[in-house]
Amino acid sequence: MSRRKTDRLLHLVVCLLATRRYLSAEQIRRAVPGYPDSPDAFKRMFERDKDELRELGIPLELGSDGDDEIGYRIPPHAYELPDIHLTPDEVAVLGLAARVWQQTTMAEAASGALFKLRAAGIDADPAGSPVLESRVAADDPAFPALYEAVRDGRPVAFEYVKMGRSEPQRRLVEPWGLTSRRGRWYLVGFDRMRGAQRVFRLSRVVGEVASAGPDGSVKVPEGTDIRALAFDFGERPAERRTARVRLRKGGAQGVRRWASDVVPVDEQWEEADLSVWDAEWTASSLARFADDLVVLDPPDLRDAVIRHLKGVLS
Repeated sequence: MSRRKTDRLLHLVVCLLATRRYLSAEQIRRAVPGYPDSPDAFKRMFERDKDELRELGIPLELGSDGDDEIGYRIPPHAYELPDIHLTPDEVAVLGLAARVWQQTTMAEAASGALFKLRAAGIDADPAGSPVLESRVAADDPAFPALYEAVRDGRPVAFEYVKMGRSEPQRRLVEPWGLTSRRGRWYLVGFDRMRGAQRVFRLSRVVGEVASAGPDGSVKVPEGTDIRALAFDFGERPAERRTARVRLRKGGAQGVRRWASDVVPVDEQWEEADLSVWDAEWTASSLARFADDLVVLDPPDLRDAVIRHLKGVLS
């Protein structure tokens, strides 16, 4: 959500909370900063804002003060939340969660959440429980913009360098969610230009992330499991394949953990079988051991490794 829209909605809520009578749409237009002078433009924006408030759970009451003019207000008793009661364990978990984000782009939001808890009389000290030192890194330049796009349901456009390629390609994406694995962040969403669900590693996003549509225009399919889509490699073939690779003796230890049928070839090399579903994903893993590994079969996996290495060289 943009800062301008956030400020307008905040002013609207304050205005409707402060009034004891129902305010007409025209009175709201004059009282709340940020609305356009054009009646038609105001009507469209105000309708969107009302929907936004209802989606946020803010009780917008419609009625009149005895005349024919319909107005709006927010009843304070329906808006105010009950007192928050958290157990010591729940408070400790919140403090630890804030520590996880302490040194990332999410640090400001985490600190703000703790400030609100302390303002409500809840002692959520992030310095507690010093035994746990977890950190979540979010240093990719594209992270803040993509996080906001996911939060606001807004499509985005960006340049993306696909694995094995040296030149970036334009992507137009409906973002569904962000997830991390082994220190790397991934965006899951629907690629409009390719007409299919895709996963993007944030470190491969080049340049600025641009807005490509209004807030709320992205609808995440019901039942979507972001982590499963990101790491289950859903585009792999239904049947797994066997790849034959040559391994230097004493090398490629990471590959040997999931290799089978390892047999010696000569004094320097051994051959082994690997289970393969997705050639591109497997190639990115094998390419790290290029000095100690040669792909013999299948051809598409060998080509994928070569493309990946050429892309790194470029």
